[in-house]
Amino acid sequence: MKISHLTPGEEILMKVLWQLDTAYMRDIVEQYPEPKPHPNTISTFLKILVEKEFLTTEKEGRVFKYSVAIPFEDYRKYLLKLFLEDYFNDSALSLVKLLIQENLLKDETMENLLNMEETAITVHPKEEESDLSDFLNDITAPKKKKKKKEKSEKKKHKKKDK
Repeated sequence: MKISHLTPGEEILMKVLWQLDTAYMRDIVEQYPEPKPHPNTISTFLKILVEKEFLTTEKEGRVFKYSVAIPFEDYRKYLLKLFLEDYFNDSALSLVKLLIQENLLKDETMENLLNMEETAITVHPKEEESDLSDFLNDITAPKKKKKKKEKSEKKKHKKKDK
């Protein structure tokens, strides 16, 4: 499953679909936040999201049923990794330091995080830094880069199919 970045408009639509999980066009239009775009605009976004493999479709009679293919949690993790790469040089520690400096992550919150269920997080005084570093490195591991050759082959393949 590949994940790519969504435009703001696509992200708004995906938030609706993440809430619904599966839906028909009329359900999506009903749930879409104000100001609602024209249904043709929503339809265009749906087509793009299917192409980006965020959604799958199933034809039922003359209408399509849209289903979420990439869960919200997976997209959120993707964005976090991208955010760390772009703004913190792949260093989660730098992010945590900034959150503390800006008083967005307070000492009591840190204590709560460290005192979460024993089974979830086990911190040993001597290993605290290395455990945290290992964990942060695991969740922020760089994404594998695609080869340009694969992209050009896909484009050629699409042209041949037309």
